[in-house]
Amino acid sequence: MRKLTVTEFVSLDGVMAAPKWSIPYWCDELAKFKYTELMAGGALLLGRKTYETYARAWPPRAGVDGYADRMNSIPKYVVSTTLTQANWNNSTVIGKDITAAIRELKAQPGGDILVFGSGKLVVYLMQHDLVDEYHLLVYPVVLGHGQRLFPAGSRANLQRVASQSFASGAMALVYQSA
Repeated sequence: MRKLTVTEFVSLDGVMAAPKWSIPYWCDELAKFKYTELMAGGALLLGRKTYETYARAWPPRAGVDGYADRMNSIPKYVVSTTLTQANWNNSTVIGKDITAAIRELKAQPGGDILVFGSGKLVVYLMQHDLVDEYHLLVYPVVLGHGQRLFPAGSRANLQRVASQSFASGAMALVYQSA
């Protein structure tokens, strides 16, 4: 059974949306962390908005580097009740029986299922106890407002399994559901 791993850029106060604020902290170590994570993954699970953003951004980068090539070739599953077709290479829409479909994906052989961004989807996954691991890239900024990874009322019992600090001041924290 493969794990479902939520991987997010978050501020110190838990904001995850529109992470342009993370750009000044990007560094080679962080890039290596993300590269290793993607290469080990077996599939991407994305919400519609994130999917549409990625489907515009990644195809033109094909052949530029291994990361872009992997983003374009990895199996992608987009959760949406409004999207009927997914045209980005190797993409499938999950529009009905979302929980059952994700449990079925988790039961298949292969590398872990990675969730990038996709805030509403992440909340749904947490509410349905589908998240096995969190990769939180925490940046030394406080934003004061914005969509939070763990909205009010969220509960999670987590166990830290790894951490890594980067020269830029950002930190990777890896937690598993306890």
